Amino acid sequence: MKTHFLHRLDFPLIFISLLISSLGLIFLKSATYTCSSDYLSKQMIWLSLGILSWVVILKIGYQQLAEFSPLLYLINLSLLLFLLFAGSPKLGAQRWLHFKFITFQPSEFFKVVLILFLSRHLSLSPYYSAKELKELLVCAGFTLVPMLLIVKQPDLGTSLVLGFLFLLIIYLWGIRIKYLIFLILTALISSPLLWHLLKEYQKKRLLIFLNPHLDPLGAGYTVIQSKIAIGSGGMWGKGWLAGTQSQLNFLPEHHTDFIFSVIGEEWGFVGAGFLLLLYLFLILRAIRIAKLSKDEEGRLIAGGIAGMFLLHIFINVGMSMGIMPITGLPLLLISYGGSSLLTTFCAIGILLSIDRARRFD
Repeated sequence: MKTHFLHRLDFPLIFISLLISSLGLIFLKSATYTCSSDYLSKQMIWLSLGILSWVVILKIGYQQLAEFSPLLYLINLSLLLFLLFAGSPKLGAQRWLHFKFITFQPSEFFKVVLILFLSRHLSLSPYYSAKELKELLVCAGFTLVPMLLIVKQPDLGTSLVLGFLFLLIIYLWGIRIKYLIFLILTALISSPLLWHLLKEYQKKRLLIFLNPHLDPLGAGYTVIQSKIAIGSGGMWGKGWLAGTQSQLNFLPEHHTDFIFSVIGEEWGFVGAGFLLLLYLFLILRAIRIAKLSKDEEGRLIAGGIAGMFLLHIFINVGMSMGIMPITGLPLLLISYGGSSLLTTFCAIGILLSIDRARRFD
């Protein structure tokens, strides 16, 4: 018997995703009010494509997507290699591919591809202690290659997200804690070497994170203005379109990386807190889907997506408040950017597919 397409969907997840996205359009309108470019119309186009991606993913199914994840991995890896030679430079980084009217960032899509790929690989290798070290090294290799290519762009933030997803997924798979501790300690011991590999602007970002007033009119300017914006919002905010730091363009990148500062200034503690509660509901919904998944593959994928959402929100909000280094990670469903928005919608579509499969089981 043919089943109606909308039957047994997770409507609370759909509602919360569309609510955050709709609020994002309101926030973006204010953040770009004085800009000449029509960012809002472009974001609405990407939002429409994101909703369309739900239809496509639900038709295909998460298991089919995971089955093709090795091919998706190779395609995305090829795009990252291509970027090194033919990427479109922007703000000193070579992270974007430009095709006529579309510019997109392959590293954004690689986050979801890596989750699918590692989850598929590990779900086909049931856990037992004798093989965990081998699987750890194999998965580490598959993660390290794109990480290095993304660092070359340079995009340290996205590269570290991939590293986090690798650790999370192998932990969910069941690897013993001692191996995770070994990996973390190895990374810490290697940090002096990593410091020498960083670009000068990346080193400056880390130093500015510790003390923004080392360069208040240069590298520390954005963080200082961001903290001023959030602090000046108070409890209730200054009102929509009434922020000074964003409307008078004191705050750089206020429509992308630092849009949370605009929210804090115009909507205050109450508005920013409400948004964080919506994010909490989104993450808890993803965790619920992971726990109730009918198979190991779905559990690992949903768990990886929940972790990706949490990390993005934590880092973006943290860097806006000055408690995390500036990494360039966007605020989910809010920041302007087609690649980020479409990637997030694809991830939510996969969650819907995992939950729908359980309901039909």
